[in-house]
Amino acid sequence: MEEIGEQIVESRYELAPGTKVREEDFGLLFYTMAGPRLYFLSTGKLLDSSFFQGEFTFDQWMQIKTEEGSMPKSRVLELRKALDQLREKGVILER
Repeated sequence: MEEIGEQIVESRYELAPGTKVREEDFGLLFYTMAGPRLYFLSTGKLLDSSFFQGEFTFDQWMQIKTEEGSMPKSRVLELRKALDQLREKGVILER
Protein backbone atom coordinates (compact mmCIF):
# COMPACT_ATOMS: atom_id res chain seq x y z
CA MET A 1 0.00 0.00 0.00
CA GLU A 2 1.38 3.39 -0.96
CA GLU A 3 0.41 6.72 0.58
CA ILE A 4 0.21 9.79 -1.67
CA GLY A 5 -0.48 12.90 0.38
CA GLU A 6 -3.53 11.95 2.42
CA GLN A 7 -4.83 9.51 -0.16
CA ILE A 8 -3.99 5.82 0.23
CA VAL A 9 -3.53 3.88 -3.00
CA GLU A 10 -3.94 0.12 -2.69
CA SER A 11 -1.82 -2.14 -4.81
CA ARG A 12 -3.18 -4.82 -7.05
CA TYR A 13 -1.52 -8.20 -7.51
CA GLU A 14 -0.72 -10.31 -10.55
CA LEU A 15 1.10 -13.59 -10.99
CA ALA A 16 4.77 -13.23 -11.86
CA PRO A 17 5.86 -14.65 -15.22
CA GLY A 18 6.36 -18.40 -14.94
CA THR A 19 4.00 -18.71 -11.96
CA LYS A 20 0.75 -20.65 -11.96
CA VAL A 21 -1.89 -20.87 -9.24
CA ARG A 22 -4.34 -23.65 -8.52
CA GLU A 23 -7.34 -23.54 -6.22
CA GLU A 24 -7.40 -26.20 -3.50
CA ASP A 25 -9.73 -26.91 -0.57
CA PHE A 26 -7.39 -25.09 1.85
CA GLY A 27 -6.84 -22.09 -0.40
CA LEU A 28 -4.27 -21.60 -3.15
CA LEU A 29 -1.24 -23.51 -4.38
CA PHE A 30 1.35 -21.52 -6.31
CA TYR A 31 4.09 -23.14 -8.34
CA THR A 32 6.88 -21.45 -10.23
CA MET A 33 8.84 -22.55 -13.25
CA ALA A 34 12.00 -21.07 -11.68
CA GLY A 35 12.67 -24.30 -9.85
CA PRO A 36 10.70 -26.88 -7.96
CA ARG A 37 9.02 -24.36 -5.70
CA LEU A 38 5.56 -24.68 -4.25
CA TYR A 39 3.88 -22.09 -2.08
CA PHE A 40 0.70 -22.66 -0.11
CA LEU A 41 -1.62 -19.85 0.87
CA SER A 42 -4.31 -20.85 3.34
CA THR A 43 -7.19 -18.61 2.31
CA GLY A 44 -10.14 -20.95 2.24
CA LYS A 45 -12.61 -19.45 -0.21
CA LEU A 46 -11.55 -15.83 0.42
CA LEU A 47 -9.10 -15.59 -2.47
CA ASP A 48 -9.28 -17.44 -5.75
CA SER A 49 -7.11 -17.40 -8.83
CA SER A 50 -9.08 -14.54 -10.43
CA PHE A 51 -7.87 -12.17 -7.67
CA PHE A 52 -4.42 -12.28 -9.33
CA GLN A 53 -5.69 -10.75 -12.56
CA GLY A 54 -5.06 -7.38 -10.92
CA GLU A 55 -8.56 -6.00 -11.40
CA PHE A 56 -9.27 -5.36 -7.71
CA THR A 57 -7.29 -4.12 -4.74
CA PHE A 58 -7.14 -6.38 -1.70
CA ASP A 59 -9.66 -4.19 0.17
CA GLN A 60 -12.07 -4.16 -2.76
CA TRP A 61 -11.81 -7.94 -3.03
CA MET A 62 -12.45 -8.44 0.69
CA GLN A 63 -15.55 -6.22 0.46
CA ILE A 64 -16.86 -8.34 -2.39
CA LYS A 65 -16.12 -11.66 -0.67
CA THR A 66 -17.22 -10.85 2.88
CA GLU A 67 -19.97 -8.93 4.53
CA GLU A 68 -18.91 -5.70 6.24
CA GLY A 69 -17.24 -6.51 9.55
CA SER A 70 -17.45 -10.28 9.18
CA MET A 71 -13.69 -10.71 8.86
CA PRO A 72 -11.48 -10.30 11.94
CA LYS A 73 -8.83 -7.61 11.47
CA SER A 74 -6.15 -10.13 12.49
CA ARG A 75 -7.14 -12.40 9.56
CA VAL A 76 -6.98 -9.49 7.11
CA LEU A 77 -3.50 -8.54 8.39
CA GLU A 78 -2.40 -12.18 8.15
CA LEU A 79 -3.47 -12.37 4.50
CA ARG A 80 -1.76 -9.07 3.68
CA LYS A 81 1.46 -10.33 5.26
CA ALA A 82 1.25 -13.58 3.28
CA LEU A 83 0.76 -11.64 0.03
CA ASP A 84 3.79 -9.47 0.89
CA GLN A 85 5.86 -12.62 1.45
CA LEU A 86 4.81 -14.04 -1.91
CA ARG A 87 5.73 -10.73 -3.54
CA GLU A 88 9.14 -10.71 -1.87
CA LYS A 89 9.77 -14.24 -3.19
CA GLY A 90 8.85 -13.16 -6.73
CA VAL A 91 5.74 -15.35 -6.94
CA ILE A 92 3.37 -12.40 -7.44
CA LEU A 93 3.87 -8.85 -8.66
CA GLU A 94 2.49 -5.71 -7.09
CA ARG A 95 1.24 -2.90 -9.28
